[in-house]
Formats: sequence, C-alpha cells, structure tokens
Amino acid sequence: MQFPFRVGSRAHAGAAMALLGLLGLTGCVTPNHRTPDPVVDAMSRDRTVQLQIFLDAQRFGPGVVDGHPGEFTSKALALYRESQGLPPQVTPDVSGIAPYTTYAVTADDLGRLGAMAREPAEQAQQKTLPYTSLAELIAERFHTTVAFVAELNPGRQVDALTVGEVIRVPNIQRPFRVDAYPSSYSKLAASATESRRVVVDTRLRMLRVTEGARLLAAFPLTPGSDEHPAPLGEWKITGAVPWPWYRYDEGVLKRGERTETFYNLPPGPNSPVGVLWTGLNRPGVGIHGTAFPETIGRSGSHGCIRLSNWDAATFYTLVHKGMAVTIQ
Repeated sequence: MQFPFRVGSRAHAGAAMALLGLLGLTGCVTPNHRTPDPVVDAMSRDRTVQLQIFLDAQRFGPGVVDGHPGEFTSKALALYRESQGLPPQVTPDVSGIAPYTTYAVTADDLGRLGAMAREPAEQAQQKTLPYTSLAELIAERFHTTVAFVAELNPGRQVDALTVGEVIRVPNIQRPFRVDAYPSSYSKLAASATESRRVVVDTRLRMLRVTEGARLLAAFPLTPGSDEHPAPLGEWKITGAVPWPWYRYDEGVLKRGERTETFYNLPPGPNSPVGVLWTGLNRPGVGIHGTAFPETIGRSGSHGCIRLSNWDAATFYTLVHKGMAVTIQ
C-alpha cells in the first residue's frame, strides 16, 4: 500500500526514496516504456504545458503538468487519440489554451499547513496528516511539482508568501482543492456505471476506465512492486472511501503478514494512501492516492495501485461499488 509513513515535506523526496529502499519498495523501479512521439517531442515547454492541460481536462492524465514531454504525456495522448478514433500523430489544437494563470494565496491555504511527526506512533496521535509547506499545497492544487512552481516564479520564496500575494501557476481546468473534496466531486448513480470497467495495465502503467467499448479516462499509476506485485486477475470494487484512515502495520509492509502491532494513521493529503481508498475484493489491496505524486510510475507500493491525489479524486467520480476491475 505504498509508503509506510511521511517524512518531512516533498522537498525531502530523496530521503523518502532512501527509506523506500530500506523497506524493499524500490524493486518496482522500472525502465521507461515510453514510445517516442515526434510531435510531442518537438513542442516547446509552453506548448507542452498546453497539451498537458488539455489532456488533464479530458481525464487522460499526463502525470504532472510541468512542460516536459515525458512518458505519461505521450501515453495519455495516445489513449486520448484512441478514445476519439484519431489516427497516430494527430494532435489536438491546444493553441487557444492559456498555459499559465495567477493565484493569490489565501488565509485558508496557510491554515491548512501543519507539521508531520517522523514516526508512525507519533503520527497516529495527530488529528490529520496535512500539507507541510505552501509550495506543496500549491503544487498539488495545480497538478504540478514544487520544482515547476519554483521555475515559474524565479526569485520567489513560495513558502514565505503571505495572504494576498500572487504567483504564477499552470492554468489547469480543475484545481484540486482539499476543502472541496469530495463535496464538489459528483458521483454517478450505481445504475449509470453498470457497464463500466477498470483496467489496470501493469506493463503500460496506466489505469483505464471503460464503458462498454468506449474509453472514458486513463491515469498513470504505480502497480505494486517486484516483491509485492499487484494481483493479476478479475476483481470487484468493494467501496470507494474519501479521506481514509490508514492501518500502518510493519508486518504487512515488510512481510505481507497482518499483525496485532499497528497504528491507525489519520486522514490527510499526506496520508500514505492519499485522499482515496478504493478497496477490491482482495484483502489489503486497493486503488488509492499518494503523498508523493512525483514518484507515480517509478517507485513501488505493496501490491496496491497508486494514483496521484488529483487523479484519485477524479477516479472517485467515475467508479462505484461492484464495478469490475481487471489487473493485467
């Protein structure tokens, strides 16, 4: 179920990756399976941002919106073409999309920041697992990285901004706001999703949502690890729970064995399972969010399927209890 606990802020991702190595989770680091796309590769940074914004808005997640024509931008574009019946190399006209906009920091933003204990026993005593920096909150809200926010705002100390100060951010269509989730993320009735299916492609590292023969959405994922691979086969969704509690059990994380020594970690954007737990009828396995969106597709989880928090929030609107899930 991915990271055992949160260490500092996302600026400390290197330390977190070292921790993953100690726990044997980095065995899922896989080679880049990207198929070169000459059209995307030739784009400027701003044009790539426009394309990423477009794909994100169409529910074909390009990973982070950062102007880099990486693996998941190409995969999302290929799947979008498939959904629309477009031939290869045909790219939507995104010239009318403004790549950037401005955002003014609010008192609510600053009020959502907090500290994170280092040890699970201490984290279990917290009321929430919050954002630990303003840069982290803004990056997740606008589906990007702390590094790209800094790149768009040279010379600015984002974490030192005060209420009313304005910064430049990607102009995405649906910013992820923790205060509006899940209330503003409408779900369809169960009857409307009867013909839908989730397909988890562990080789392509993309999750697809289909409705009959129609491809509705696709998102980048992390599909377990070499030591704890996602279970292949046919499954069902047993429920989708926003803001889940997380049962931290070292026996499960290290040996795949449930023990009586565990900690219940509270919800929050920096929960090890992010903002959503979508359980399957395979105990301990689910589709969930993450505290580290930059690592989607690169570092392992304990048999679960991991999405960025913003993609998990969108995924929540597309699925329902009882839907079929194919892991292949």
